[in-house]
Amino acid sequence: MSDALLPVEQQFYAYNQHDLEKFVACFSETFTAYRMPATEPSMKGKQQLSEFYAQNRFNNPALRAELISRTVLGNKVFDREIIHGLSEQPIESVAVFEVNNGLIDTAWFYFA
Repeated sequence: MSDALLPVEQQFYAYNQHDLEKFVACFSETFTAYRMPATEPSMKGKQQLSEFYAQNRFNNPALRAELISRTVLGNKVFDREIIHGLSEQPIESVAVFEVNNGLIDTAWFYFA
């Protein structure tokens, strides 16, 4: 198994379980997220990540992600997903996770 794959699999499982502690544990302290096509981060730091998911995601019992495909290239993992519960219709997305030192350091999110 790729070193990059483990934290991505763990965060995906924790996301679907709405387990904030296990979810946040998969990310580095300096985590940065981009909601593409942005050039500026949409989120910086593990604390901001924790607060956002506690207030805007894991408080939604309908939230879940369905993995359609996954590709690993070096220290990057590309997940194609269908997100349920954020709107009336499921949302298709691609998430690219960059893993360094066993933790997700950067993520880029693309939404259809």
